[in-house]
Amino acid sequence: MLSLKKFLFKGGSPSHLPEDVRASLAAWRESPAPPPEELHFHTRYVVVDIVSSGPQPESDRLLGIAATSLLRGTIQPDDTFYVDFSTLDGENATVDRQLMAFLLFAAKGPLVTYHVPYVGGFLQRAFRERLGVDFQPQWIDMAWLLPSMFEEKSHTVMPLDYWIEVFGLNGGGARRDAMVNTLLLARIFQMMLVRASGKQVDTAQQLIDESRASSFLRRTH
Repeated sequence: MLSLKKFLFKGGSPSHLPEDVRASLAAWRESPAPPPEELHFHTRYVVVDIVSSGPQPESDRLLGIAATSLLRGTIQPDDTFYVDFSTLDGENATVDRQLMAFLLFAAKGPLVTYHVPYVGGFLQRAFRERLGVDFQPQWIDMAWLLPSMFEEKSHTVMPLDYWIEVFGLNGGGARRDAMVNTLLLARIFQMMLVRASGKQVDTAQQLIDESRASSFLRRTH
């Protein structure tokens, strides 16, 4: 069996991808992104979490991806994605197909997570090295947005467990799998959408812009 690091980050050419993956990738590249000016109620948000062997995207290993969607402000239990790379036994084609499946699931819509540099860093490396994709979606970073939207609860970035406790959710302790984390994030994001609308942050683009502004301001002040 190939080591997980070796098969997940092969550094090969996308021309060596299976034919079905290349066809799906071409179709994905040509597909339009949903309009970011849509109101929250009409926007499909995809909440993402990952599992990794450590905190460094450029040196540690991506072990799994979990995602779920929200549409009309509601978590869609039948619209989820999960892959555990450690169970794929070094099958390069299977890894490529799973990564391609995530791209199709995300569908170029806005992605929501907690700490974009961590989650986005691992995903960007995987898609670059495996599929030759410069993966730069429209990210919404809840780590920075939550203090901006709920100033009465915190003025600074806090661990996710802090927000889970603040909102009275059952986190099941610090050790959770990626899908449980994703569902918890999705529930917190639902509450944040209500607060965002109350602040007249009404569209996906406004939320993306607010996320970027919150990150910049809090990193530089």
